[in-house]
Amino acid sequence: MNRTKIEWLDGGYTWNPVTGCYHKCPYCYAIKIVKRFGVCGITEIGIEELNKPFIDKLDGDKVSYPYGFKPTFHRYRLDKPQKIKRPQNIFVCSMADLFGKWVPDEWIKQVFEACEKAPWHRYLFLTKKPERYIELYKKGNLPERDNFWYGTTVNTDDQLFWWSENYNYFVSIEPIMGEFKKSGMGVLNMRWVIIGSETGNRKGKVVPKREWIENIVNLCRERNVSVFLKDSLEKIWGGPLIREYPWRGK
Repeated sequence: MNRTKIEWLDGGYTWNPVTGCYHKCPYCYAIKIVKRFGVCGITEIGIEELNKPFIDKLDGDKVSYPYGFKPTFHRYRLDKPQKIKRPQNIFVCSMADLFGKWVPDEWIKQVFEACEKAPWHRYLFLTKKPERYIELYKKGNLPERDNFWYGTTVNTDDQLFWWSENYNYFVSIEPIMGEFKKSGMGVLNMRWVIIGSETGNRKGKVVPKREWIENIVNLCRERNVSVFLKDSLEKIWGGPLIREYPWRGK
């Protein structure tokens, strides 16, 4: 587990019992990290499991991403939250999509069980496949806990997201790729909306307009939805960034 500078985690941690992803998002920051620190290349077939850390035979060092961005279950990391005794916000699988269609139900179950063994933390999950939340719910395998927050990542207002009155749920609009019109603002059913723009110098990078952000903020104000603007919007917003956490109140 690592202390993170991700703003919306409020000084919390990232924890990656599962790494790797097959979404192939052109703006993905995680794959850049893996290409830097992985040793076995990017394999695009199947999944892997590790019961103990992978050790580089040449220098004896632990390797965080031995199979590149190939989805990998690092089972030996499951006890990490229990070792941190002070309550923290923990972003689960910042280097993967835990709810991608390639992830076995059993992996997800074991991650949930590990969270339940350290109930003093707040766990935040994010996925581009909210359909998996529904599938797990129907199977009775989606825990309903006050310290579990289920998030959906979207980029445009026509993408699917998930919400339920029985769960804590939020949406991360990052990177925002277009205007969110009122007719498509289902995000207003959320309890928390995080907004950020694309960083880096990718060809075709979308620079959001201030009106896009204003529209979302104003609509959230109408519904009393908490809003968090990331640092990447500082120049676009042109004023103090809104930084609200739903568990703190406004």
